[in-house]
Amino acid sequence: MKKIIWRLFGGAISLISLFVLLGWLGLRASLPDLDGEIVVSGLAAVATIERDTAGIPVITASNRPDLAFATGFAHGQDRYFQMDLIRRKSAGELSEIVGPVALKSDKSYRFHRFRTRAKAVMMAASDTDQEVLQRYADGVNAGRESLRANPFEYFVLGVEPLPWQPEDSILVVYAMFVDLNDSRARKEVQRGFAHSVLPEELYAFMYPGGTPWDAPLMGEPRDTLAIPSVDVVSLRSVKDTAPPANERGRYPLRGSNNWAVSGAHTESGRAIVSNDMHLGLNAPNIYYRARLVVDGAKPREVTGVTIPGAPFVIAGSNTHIAWGFTNSYGDFTDAVVLTPGASVGTYATLDGDLPFEIHKELIGIKDDEPYEYEIRETIWGPVLDDVEYPNGEVAVSWIAHKLEAVNLQMMELESAASISVALDIANTMGMPPQNFVTGDADGNIAWTIAGKIPKKSKFNAMLPADWSHEQGWLGWIDAGDYPRVVNPESGRIWTANARVTDAEALRVVGDGGYDLGARARQIRDGLFEKEIFTPADMLNIQYDDRALFLMPWRELLLETLSDEVVTEAAELAGYRQLVRDWIPRAAPESVGYRLVRAFRLEVKRRVFYALMAPVRAEYGDDVSLRISNQFEAPLWALVTDRPIHMLPAGYADWEEFLLAAVQQNMDYFRGSFEGPLSSRNWGEINTATIRHPLSGSIPILGGYLDMPTEPLNGDLDMPKAQGPAFGASERFSVAPGDEAHGIFHMPTGASGHPLSPYYDAGHSDWVNGLPSAFLPGMAEHTLTLSPDRR
Repeated sequence: MKKIIWRLFGGAISLISLFVLLGWLGLRASLPDLDGEIVVSGLAAVATIERDTAGIPVITASNRPDLAFATGFAHGQDRYFQMDLIRRKSAGELSEIVGPVALKSDKSYRFHRFRTRAKAVMMAASDTDQEVLQRYADGVNAGRESLRANPFEYFVLGVEPLPWQPEDSILVVYAMFVDLNDSRARKEVQRGFAHSVLPEELYAFMYPGGTPWDAPLMGEPRDTLAIPSVDVVSLRSVKDTAPPANERGRYPLRGSNNWAVSGAHTESGRAIVSNDMHLGLNAPNIYYRARLVVDGAKPREVTGVTIPGAPFVIAGSNTHIAWGFTNSYGDFTDAVVLTPGASVGTYATLDGDLPFEIHKELIGIKDDEPYEYEIRETIWGPVLDDVEYPNGEVAVSWIAHKLEAVNLQMMELESAASISVALDIANTMGMPPQNFVTGDADGNIAWTIAGKIPKKSKFNAMLPADWSHEQGWLGWIDAGDYPRVVNPESGRIWTANARVTDAEALRVVGDGGYDLGARARQIRDGLFEKEIFTPADMLNIQYDDRALFLMPWRELLLETLSDEVVTEAAELAGYRQLVRDWIPRAAPESVGYRLVRAFRLEVKRRVFYALMAPVRAEYGDDVSLRISNQFEAPLWALVTDRPIHMLPAGYADWEEFLLAAVQQNMDYFRGSFEGPLSSRNWGEINTATIRHPLSGSIPILGGYLDMPTEPLNGDLDMPKAQGPAFGASERFSVAPGDEAHGIFHMPTGASGHPLSPYYDAGHSDWVNGLPSAFLPGMAEHTLTLSPDRR
């Protein structure tokens, strides 16, 4: 009997081993060929893909369409599943491969009908752009088909990949629009709820246009508005019933840092451009490093980051100019309040009543029946189906819904030879509007907006507006009217998602919820601490995690924890000592930093909640309200000036209110974590969670798809903007024409295949801030793509 049991056990082990072996062999079969020759249809001449020790490719072709093909081939080899997810998410087609779990996301994206719009953009594109996108799509499909097996994710999901279509590259651009713009006009709607109830003076106080933290390129910081008097508002009857913050603040802005110094401030006389674009982090990373080279009649050479799904470099250097982006957070979306027409199914416009256009979108769902989703559209945009606004239904007017908002003008940067040419290109580009910072080999630097900007009439664009009796948008701002900063006297330019402009230039760009100026100011001040810079100096600024923004809050906290208070509550003595001994950085080992941060968030939550009590009373506790990114100014005024009429009920003074926030945090730390308060360092919660989209769906082995769970330094209001799954999706500093001395970082690696040595190559440099080269290294692998002459 024992022999039988052992034979059965041995057989089971052998069977399991066989399945593991077959799975491993199948997984290896989807690794790309990196050497040799592959004959392909769609090339006019030979192209090559050379990869260095980190798998970073140098892609060379004799003309731009062939370069697009070869770039697509590399993307298709290394990142096809990632590309598929991006296009499907943008088109609202994820449910087709993952089932009903993605239906909510699909409805959110299908609301915009991006696939229909992408096809329209393709039809309107020039012959040259259409050829580039078609050749890129041909390359993507050839690259995927060169694999001996489909990417492993399709095996896990039990589906087959579909070919890449030329319009899918437009869908990738639309995905970035959603990430970087307010795609549902939530800012206006959420502010509208507050504006409809609060006194005007209180509303203005809570939603200022800037703060003393501002560091714009144009204009000056904004003073804090006066605290409204007791005749305007009093909180003495408002109970402090705010749910605890528990260290949760605002979600990180999809944004970035970029800056440039002129040749007067570099050893080489060339400008240096630095850029780190902050986005959500996954494995693999959203970007794909590459050097693209045309060695034919019209040579070009550009190094930087591409997005798998698009045939060009997004940010980098072409040896003549370097450029980078940050999200501008201008105002490119408006909420249009609809007035019902005289007949059912119509709405009022300046030209009379019009019927809604009805679109019925069929969302395919894996292993389930399709879902029919109805969208009503107006001449201004689609009608929100998830908002009950008091003044009527709301339609979304958004630049991404306009045909002209998307084009391939970005490719022209590959051959731009000066900042003046680059600026002219930027002002005609069709993309989510960005702060465009550029510098050239002659030492010149400049800033402008890249992307289409709507021209607006004089309605209040910060709130929902009824366009049935006033004109809304009047077309597009002319390229010649875009604001620019060229070779400022300081020789320095910086942006970090905060307010950049003022006066008329700010009116053109608008306020789409730009960030508090603390991060931009810390960058600006860092750029004025030296006269001569190298890329290594720029890396020091990019990695700057000093807690300058929280220093005043630390002093406030220590003032709150007076000797008298600590004597009466002995448990606060250790708390105060940890704050006193803080490391003044967002360092993983810093306990004091975390305590100060938690204190500010708790106070902020309680103050905002009390101020919004009348709005909740009017619309219910579940009303979605917007806290301004500039709320720091009114918040700090209240906790320092301490007017008694702005103090919630139940407190004798502001000291008692602030101490209640401390006590709430103490209770939170005790109830949520084990061990002493001295163990609550910043790295405990700021730990990397950079995950593969399917890792949670694969038992036992899924964790191997994720990056290591390492403590990370950095936080939101500092140059090293970093969260567990958010941060610099790339980081570089480079002088055009001197790329050999540039620095580049990227999380994860070049490959999307977990068995590839390039899956995480370079990731540790990104984590630890170690300088790695901007240019790819010597080729270790060379793949030749030869045209099929048959």
